Amino acid sequence: QVQLVESGGGWVQAGGSLRLSCVASGNVFTMGWYRQAPGGQRELVATITIGGNTVYEDSVKGRFTISRDVAKNTIYLQMSSLSPDDSAIYYCNARAIFGVEHWGQGIQVTVSA
Repeated sequence: QVQLVESGGGWVQAGGSLRLSCVASGNVFTMGWYRQAPGGQRELVATITIGGNTVYEDSVKGRFTISRDVAKNTIYLQMSSLSPDDSAIYYCNARAIFGVEHWGQGIQVTVSA
């Protein structure tokens, strides 16, 4: 069973930066970050393949960077120029064999104006 453990969330003022980490146990392939704001739907933030190919949601392009340490089975999300609109619970996601999806427990990111 794949488990995902997130860390690095918290509170920051607008314009600040945070870095999220997610460690996966077990064999996973594409990993990524999603977020869900209060009253909203869970949405894609960024994904990264084992080969390092990335996809970003339009609103975070140029501000967020997803990276991966394959040896450590860990992904990171460096978030810069944060705005209150980025406040949400951020979830780590990983796809394992047969495309089975796994989710982390979620981590809160709060950006104050």
